[in-house]
Amino acid sequence: MTHILAIDQGTTSSRAIVFDAGLRPVASAQHEFAQHYPSSGWVEHDPSDLWVSVAGVARAAVEKAGIHTRDIAAIGITNQRETTLLWDRQTGRPLHRAIVWQDRRTADLCARLSAEGHEPMIAARTGLLLDPYFSGSKLKWLLDHVEGARARARRGELAFGTVDSWLIWNLTGGKVHATDATNAARTLLYNIAENRWDAEICALFDIPMQLLPEVRDCAADYGTTRADLFGREIPILGVAGDQQAATVGQACFAPGMMKSTYGTGCFALLNTGADMVASTNRLLTTIAYRLGGRTTYALEGSIFIAGAVVQWLRDGLGLIGRASETQALAEAADPGQDLVLVPAFTGLGAPYWRPDCRGAIFGLTRASGPAELARAALESVGFQTRDLWEAMRADWPAAARGVLRVDGGMAASGWTMQFLADILGAPVDRPAVTETTALGAGYLAGLQAGLCPPPEDFARAWSLERRFEPAMPDADREARYARWKAAVAATMGVV
Repeated sequence: MTHILAIDQGTTSSRAIVFDAGLRPVASAQHEFAQHYPSSGWVEHDPSDLWVSVAGVARAAVEKAGIHTRDIAAIGITNQRETTLLWDRQTGRPLHRAIVWQDRRTADLCARLSAEGHEPMIAARTGLLLDPYFSGSKLKWLLDHVEGARARARRGELAFGTVDSWLIWNLTGGKVHATDATNAARTLLYNIAENRWDAEICALFDIPMQLLPEVRDCAADYGTTRADLFGREIPILGVAGDQQAATVGQACFAPGMMKSTYGTGCFALLNTGADMVASTNRLLTTIAYRLGGRTTYALEGSIFIAGAVVQWLRDGLGLIGRASETQALAEAADPGQDLVLVPAFTGLGAPYWRPDCRGAIFGLTRASGPAELARAALESVGFQTRDLWEAMRADWPAAARGVLRVDGGMAASGWTMQFLADILGAPVDRPAVTETTALGAGYLAGLQAGLCPPPEDFARAWSLERRFEPAMPDADREARYARWKAAVAATMGVV
């Protein structure tokens, strides 16, 4: 067995990549699925779309690779985090559409619990803030609004899971109800210091603990697939939430290393080692990975809108036909115009955490056009990353200004990555393999299967494709960042 199958279930599409024993990508397949917006600020997925698309791309990737399933040593899974599902243990049928991480329907509940003084306790135990982003309030909403759900949950008839648990359940034919420590850490229900579900927090949300999956290491035995799916049973040996998987794929194993992934949103993680650093700048404390029962922590900053701002230019405004067109537009933009776009389409994430905010554009003139708007959209990703960068350095001074490793779809844009280096005033490294999320999942599975080397050897094999060095004068950098901060303040109504 010389290959690893990595499943990468994302917010807008499902992907599968076959890696060889050297973790080189051999073949891949991808399938987009529908997004559902039943109300303002609500985002849902059909659970069957998640499962069917994953099964389809997994088979397609293996076929494209020209290998037999007997060549696959293990499967690794990585997934969109916080997205919340509830299903029947007997039939496997979902009780409701999946509530996606972007969904804001529980904002009032979170605000009420915060006003009642619960946030300090929750933050101390989970590392998270009381925000609709996380799974706990979403699960409470399902139990409150699906008729009979809470009573059935108390009888042990239902199962809760993030997307990884849903996929594991379906892959194993309902034999395994489990999650890994990184996904559990994003639910608002998991005590990351003690590595266990927190009974007091579950009681606060009125969530029966019978619903919850077993929590395992990132590299561990998650059962085997049904034989009918791939013609034979294949062990599932690695699981991690998408941003933690990218951290592993970027080989950020040493404290102080930082990566930022640019997909639908943007997520930056700073490895803090064994230190569970409590943020004073409204960042999240989370689990970076857990291997061999040993937990490594991280500070995380979450930006809700990154690649999604390019999708908005394409699908919402019709300014472009393909995402790749934004770079040429940005290059052609009038340098004399200073448009600032604050893409708070579903609120502002870290370090602001304002779910009530909505997007705004500043500096419009009669001469502003598609090129200037495209440039402002791409620049908004760099500005938001700078916000996280500054907050992380303030929270953990040991993280001196160093190198940022980047990955994800937007990392392919040289213009965007150069602006990122310019606005940070620091080098930005793009790896040879930019699909680091799937790579991380594949590595975890390969590590457990005995096919891949230990982390320190994997880190030495990490390969740089290009380094972007800052070229913007300091005065320009700070003036532009000051305009961004002013625009954000105005958007939040803080004048």
